[in-house]
Amino acid sequence: MKRLTVLGVTGSVGRRTLELVEHFPEEFRVEGMAARGSNPELIVELCRRHRPRALALSDAAAMDAVARALPTPRPELLAGPAGLVTLAREVEADVVLSAIVGGAGLLPTMAAIQSGKSVALANKETLVMAGSLMTAAARERGVALLPVDSEHSAVFQCLEGHNRSEIRRILLTASGGPFRTMKAADLARVTVAEALNHPTWRMGAKITVDSATLMNKGLEVIEARWLFDVRPEQVQVVVHPQSVVHSLVEYVDGSVIAQLGVADMGIPILYALNHPDRLPWPDERLDLTKVGALTFEAPDPVRFPCLRLAREALSAGGCAPAILNAANEVAVAAFLEGHVRFIQIADLIARALDRVSPRPLDSIETCVDVDTETRRLVESWLPAAAAAGSPGRAVR
Repeated sequence: MKRLTVLGVTGSVGRRTLELVEHFPEEFRVEGMAARGSNPELIVELCRRHRPRALALSDAAAMDAVARALPTPRPELLAGPAGLVTLAREVEADVVLSAIVGGAGLLPTMAAIQSGKSVALANKETLVMAGSLMTAAARERGVALLPVDSEHSAVFQCLEGHNRSEIRRILLTASGGPFRTMKAADLARVTVAEALNHPTWRMGAKITVDSATLMNKGLEVIEARWLFDVRPEQVQVVVHPQSVVHSLVEYVDGSVIAQLGVADMGIPILYALNHPDRLPWPDERLDLTKVGALTFEAPDPVRFPCLRLAREALSAGGCAPAILNAANEVAVAAFLEGHVRFIQIADLIARALDRVSPRPLDSIETCVDVDTETRRLVESWLPAAAAAGSPGRAVR
């Protein structure tokens, strides 16, 4: 039986993971749970069902309400960002599933790696912010980084049993999001509800908006560069609206290997948790006779500049990807709260990349400092952005 710590249990990936744990009770047991704390009732219910040994909430203010409602014997309680780090580092587990959204997952994921635990990585931002540091720490500790993103899981599976020196390129597929065919002029009028209406996947709000701007794919390009130790130009993006082919690997001899499946995050989650073995999938399976045509097209860098901004940050190196990620998180949150328009997300990111110095990425502490500096700066621009409708440099 594999012992699990799940970071981000109330998010879409965390909840899907716990559903699979319940389906395979002989294979998995949850030892630790972590969440932000914004949904106390759900946290209490999940603790009742899975009885973890420890629970960490990043929002320390939510701990009292959760503690009062927990059944006895209740888990050890850990509060604040430091509590998440303690949970990831000290709770005995075979696999830590990192599914906390955004930069908040950086320190607990590094703590899990440094403590020698395998990491099932659903939090792409950790490799975006500090890919060189994360992968170096994993190599030093002999830790497996097992991708949970459907695209990176697909690439991982396409690489199994093959010589990585023979990779010509990695092709990450993108659905194109809800605005794939929308005219550029109409993007200025996009509403939050429209941005959250993804055509194929059901995800949390932040990642759904990232999919609408194609920033999600930009982050995945950076993640793939580090996860698979390839050159940035070897990672390419192709828009595939049906979301059936999850990614492909082309080898030097012209062979292209793809991984296909239904659009269900449970499949890559289960593969990562039980790697290198496979468990029988309990839900819907792919029926190609019902799928029909599969189509592919190039992404449009004019209508969706976030993909290009991500590549620019990767090319700049150092802390530039951390700047990109922090600015994106602040901008997306502001859009979700109705403070800026959809098209201003890219504008804010571009301005941050112009204004914040991309220092060398020499430590996690430097990464955290740059992240904090960027967030404060972008947040300071929001009132003017909301009033003027444009925060600064427009992206062309």
